This record gives sequence, structure tokens and C-alpha cells, in this order.
Amino acid sequence: MSTLPATTAANRIARQQDTPGGRQFLTFSLGGEMFAIPLEHIREIIEFGGLTEIPMMPDFLRGVINLRGAVVPVIDLAARFGRAPTAIARRTCIVILEVLQEEQLMPLGVIVDAVSEVLAVEHSQIEPRPSFGAKIRAEFIEGMINHHDKFVVALDIQHVLSVDEMASLIGFGAVAAPD
Repeated sequence: MSTLPATTAANRIARQQDTPGGRQFLTFSLGGEMFAIPLEHIREIIEFGGLTEIPMMPDFLRGVINLRGAVVPVIDLAARFGRAPTAIARRTCIVILEVLQEEQLMPLGVIVDAVSEVLAVEHSQIEPRPSFGAKIRAEFIEGMINHHDKFVVALDIQHVLSVDEMASLIGFGAVAAPD
């Protein structure tokens, strides 16, 4: 599987530094709920097309796609959160993300029901993650964005898409899942 050069990883880390005005997030729906991903992790959004399924993989790993010659694993976020796999519909798409793995940026795709909008979020609009009551693991949540008197779950992509943890769940890695 190809990865991006380390210089790109350094540039990505530099862009993640907090700015005085806040951050930008891509919002999307998944199972009737709204989630957000920091824009600095997003490489592109593509229409859901065919993907190659891999036998004997857990439900959250739906398969791989060929993205301009690179093999990119595609994760079903709903299944990763312990829910039923995403039903493919007209607005279903794949968000291609870049996840830092051993000082390299690794492309991963995530299936979402529909992409909504890009939000410019002030730091004051981001509430700490709840300690209870969330329908997903607490470490998957970076915070809660207060948007139009509703909360949008901002995901911590490094935890949700932890390559080491997913590899251990699949049975390929020797690294144990984090506590």
C-alpha cells in the first residue's frame, strides 16, 4: 500500500496548529446523526463506486479501491462504531482521509451516508467530549461542535482510524488495542 512522503506529513502537522480564529470541519451524516472531521485530514471526496471486497475481514473493512493507482482501504464508519453496516444509497460517498502512521501519511477511505457542509468553527463553539451518553467510544470523539443550537460530533480521526488498533482487530498486527 502506498503512502505519502514524510515531507507531506510534516506539512500536514504544521497545518494542524491552532489558528486564532478556529478550525474548519467537514460535516456528514451517518445513520441519521451528524459528525464532523477536521478538514486538515481530508484529501478528497469521491462518489461511491465499486470496491473490491476482501474475504474474511471484519465488517468495518468494506474493501479497497484503486485511487489513481494506489490501493486505498475503505472503512465503514457505521460498522467501526459497532452499528449495522452502511446501506449504500444515492448520496453515499467515500471521504479519502490521510492518517499519520509511523511518520507517514496513509490514505484511508471512509464511507458516509452524505456529505453536508464545511463549517468554520471558533474554539468557543467546541465543547469537551462527553464522559457518558455517547453512542460511540469516548476516545473517538474530539469534541462536540455547537452549531445552530445542535451538537455535531467532531471525530478524533487518529483514534477512529488507528491503523495499529484496526490491524490488531483484523489479526494482522502484534500491537494491542489502546486502553
